[in-house]
Amino acid sequence: MVIVVGVTGGIAAYKSVQLVRLLIGDGHEVHVVPTQDALRFVGLPTWESISRNPVTTSVHDDVPRVRHVALGQRADLVVVAPATANTMASMAAGLASDLLGTTLLATQAPVLIAPAMHTEMWRHPATVANLATLRSRGVHVIGPEDGPLTGGDSGPGRMSEPEQIHARIDELLDRRRDLAGLTVAVSAGGTREPIDPVRFLGNRSSGRQGVAVAAAAAERGARVLLAAANIERAVLDEAGAGVEVTPVGTAAELADAMGELAAIADVVVMAAAVADFRPSAVADRKLTKEAGGIASIDLVENPDVLKGLAAARAEGQTIVGFAAETAHGEELLERGRRKRARKGADLLAINEVGWALGFESEGNHLVVIDSSDEVVADASGSKRAVADALLDAVLAYRGQSSSGIRS
Repeated sequence: MVIVVGVTGGIAAYKSVQLVRLLIGDGHEVHVVPTQDALRFVGLPTWESISRNPVTTSVHDDVPRVRHVALGQRADLVVVAPATANTMASMAAGLASDLLGTTLLATQAPVLIAPAMHTEMWRHPATVANLATLRSRGVHVIGPEDGPLTGGDSGPGRMSEPEQIHARIDELLDRRRDLAGLTVAVSAGGTREPIDPVRFLGNRSSGRQGVAVAAAAAERGARVLLAAANIERAVLDEAGAGVEVTPVGTAAELADAMGELAAIADVVVMAAAVADFRPSAVADRKLTKEAGGIASIDLVENPDVLKGLAAARAEGQTIVGFAAETAHGEELLERGRRKRARKGADLLAINEVGWALGFESEGNHLVVIDSSDEVVADASGSKRAVADALLDAVLAYRGQSSSGIRS
């Protein structure tokens, strides 16, 4: 899991070193985001050494990757420990004056805070109101404990111990393993239909969205089987080591692979961009201008992979299709509804594509319709965030119970 640990300017910051150590020991990818004041208590080299990731407080570092947004988008959980009174006030007001503030605004992941401050500050009406605001927005809170404070004081306001926060993190992450017991078959990438040994008919799909679905399903506890069509290694690696990958090239190969994977799957997600047509004949040697060039290419229709999977679905199986359309608004929805009906999918994820939309981009926008052609999800953001929204829709469609799990 990707966990962001925000550390703010309180003496309890030293405890968070142990918290990060525990999280690293669990195998999580941890990114520490301290405030400038936090670095007065624990220095930057310590955080980088413990977390094994670069650490900065500035929104102006790593600008090409838009780090101040990317961290929040990638996170599976954001923890703020300690969370000072000032930090809680900033969170309640939605301020984004530093990297931690922007990360908190950019994330859709669960947020856990561990307050730490003197008793008078904890009991102040402003802090009480800010805490109520944060709870109303779904922010999880652990502590504070009643005990010794700095300056010889004692009372409520002491940050929970790292082991307590660690246990609460485990609880929050376990709640996301809502696909445990399910097998999910995913297709990703774009098929390529050979013309000759050098050329092919293809599309611009990078496979990132399908890989994001596979990675999200695996992290949520599913066994994931991925049919990968011409995906670059760097993208495919984002699926994670636990995903079982079957490489494919053409639409026919994808159809064969998905047929085998679907036979043991509870959920099938057809995210790959499949070529509708292929050349009727493939040349054994490169076609050249010297030999007369290519006057025309005769095409034949490829099998409809999604339609075939839907027709062969087993009892209790959920079939999810994708529709990439160069339309928008109501026309986009109408095209999606017609396609869902033709294919027979239970759910269809529709997204607008174009020269600068959908393909080869970091983000995406999906509208998901169900078998009644009703919109059940409308998600924008990183492809991972969109993937989780799609899986939420799948669970909702299946009734969010184990009654739909095939034995």
